[in-house]
Amino acid sequence: MNRKLEKQLELREEKMIEIRRYLHENPELSFQEEKTAQYIADFYQDKDVKVETNVGERGIKVTIDSGKPGKTIAIRADFDALPIEEQTGLPFASKNPGVMHACGHDAHTAYMLVLAETLAEMKESFTGKVIVIHQPAEEVPPGGAKGMIEDGVLEGVDHVMGVHVMSTMATGKIYYRPGFVQTGRAFFKLKVNGKGGHGSSPHMANDAIVAASDFVMAVQTVVARRLNPFETGVVTIGSFDGKGQFNVIKDSVTLEGDVRGLTDETKATIEKEIKRLTHGLEEMYGVTCELEYNDDYPALYNNPAFTEYAVDILKNNLEDIPVEICEAQPPSEDFAYYAKEKPSLFIYAGAAPEDGEIYPHHHPKFTISEKSLLISAKAVGTLVLEYLS
Repeated sequence: MNRKLEKQLELREEKMIEIRRYLHENPELSFQEEKTAQYIADFYQDKDVKVETNVGERGIKVTIDSGKPGKTIAIRADFDALPIEEQTGLPFASKNPGVMHACGHDAHTAYMLVLAETLAEMKESFTGKVIVIHQPAEEVPPGGAKGMIEDGVLEGVDHVMGVHVMSTMATGKIYYRPGFVQTGRAFFKLKVNGKGGHGSSPHMANDAIVAASDFVMAVQTVVARRLNPFETGVVTIGSFDGKGQFNVIKDSVTLEGDVRGLTDETKATIEKEIKRLTHGLEEMYGVTCELEYNDDYPALYNNPAFTEYAVDILKNNLEDIPVEICEAQPPSEDFAYYAKEKPSLFIYAGAAPEDGEIYPHHHPKFTISEKSLLISAKAVGTLVLEYLS
């Protein structure tokens, strides 16, 4: 079965690349992916599968039913793009100004469509069901996964698997890590209210910039002095809105920050400490603070038992594709919501370009090796067939 699958995927590699390039030229932002969702649904029109559209918001659920009793595995690919002006110079660069597939979701969708087509043609070779999750809006909280889960996309599912192409990892390899593998994320906005005045008479005002600046420095001690050194956490102040007249003391300033933690417990500690520092700022400077704290994505957890099982399958069946353990990844990923519901596995396909400089995800010059599409399809397809054999 695996050899047949690999052969079929190899014969359809150009089809994957063609689909990927079409999607790359026509990106759509999170929660706005109308044409992309329609393109995905249209792809399945003549396939022997069940297609459900508008699962969550624009999500698509595809069921490949073998007709024989057995287990059910879900495989997921996201399809949204980012608000970035592309600077790659590729002949198939984005035609949508200010929008770009700068994270590889076009590649995820392309390999998944062709893999699903191939599995549907081979369903007499396995038992149970394959649920294909085409998910919108991975990039923007609350993310597309929550809505699809609430609409029942995981009903009857035993395990969920996903893969992400990675421009920073060597092409030709599959990477994995058991346990916590990607950070959870939170966002906060803090408005510090003081009392405005003339720059020559600070004693008659209460400088919000001074107080807010103290917060910027103090919040860095949360990671340095409140987390165990073996915990992974990050607090970044990405915006400080303090612009005004040079000789005028501002009434208020607004900060915006990003929080990451490799476990949900770490995230909770950071949240508690930020709230404590905010209260302390009021006491120390006599200002008032308005804190808006939003807990976005949970930390992504690879079920250790399922990971070990899956890695054994991949190592024993992918003859020309090395499978290696990797470090935990700092970015966040809303696949974590599936992993909260079912024992799951999220792996990585190396996609570093063969030529030129390597750019990270979310960069305007981000690009990947298209060899990663076939590698992703082989890895996920092999696991599906072995799991349902």
